[in-house]
Amino acid sequence: MRGAFKSRLSTSPESGKALAITALTFLAADGPRLEKFLSVTGLGPHNLRGAAADPGFYGSVLGYLVADEPLLIAFAAAAGLAPEDVTRALQALDGRAIPDEP
Repeated sequence: MRGAFKSRLSTSPESGKALAITALTFLAADGPRLEKFLSVTGLGPHNLRGAAADPGFYGSVLGYLVADEPLLIAFAAAAGLAPEDVTRALQALDGRAIPDEP
């Protein structure tokens, strides 16, 4: 999966959104992990779809991962990414300037 995101993660909000969707899939694949995410965020089946319509939702998903280092590392490993790639995707979604890589 690294190749799917590598070239666009640092610059594209669309790639950040795609990565956030992948992160949601990762969270949903494990019951306790999903339960904790829903508990912390206050989301549930009744409001998840509505939350996903909010432009800030996808950044919030990646922010949740970035705030929990062991979870970030587990997700990055499962996705074939470096944890820094997730941080760059979050920055792209937040509209922060991201320095070009050499």
